[in-house]
Amino acid sequence: QVQLVESGGGLVQPGGSLRLSCAASGFTLDYYAVGWFRQAPGKEREGVSCITSSDGSTYYADSVKGRFTTSRDNAKNTVYLQMNSLKPEDTAVYYCAAVSVAGCVPPYDYWGQGTQVTVSS
Repeated sequence: QVQLVESGGGLVQPGGSLRLSCAASGFTLDYYAVGWFRQAPGKEREGVSCITSSDGSTYYADSVKGRFTTSRDNAKNTVYLQMNSLKPEDTAVYYCAAVSVAGCVPPYDYWGQGTQVTVSS
């Protein structure tokens, strides 16, 4: 069965860190660009970051640049999103998605079910 599964979400205080994982099963993530997205209550889904399959180039939304880092471990068929210096406005459900091209070009082929990240004191 082809699927993406996110994990690592939770409750964290402002200024804290979390690492999200996006594990693929049923297909090889090596040949897919992987994006991270988030959706807060009452807001539209927004792109957070993306990592290409071709050379591992990464792209970030301005709102997270310098605080979030995405990486991939092809041996584990997993992509990560390291989130540091978290702010309350980072609170959202975070999704990963994979597209079978080298670059971060929608539409994405597969989506995970999402993991909740809550930043609050």
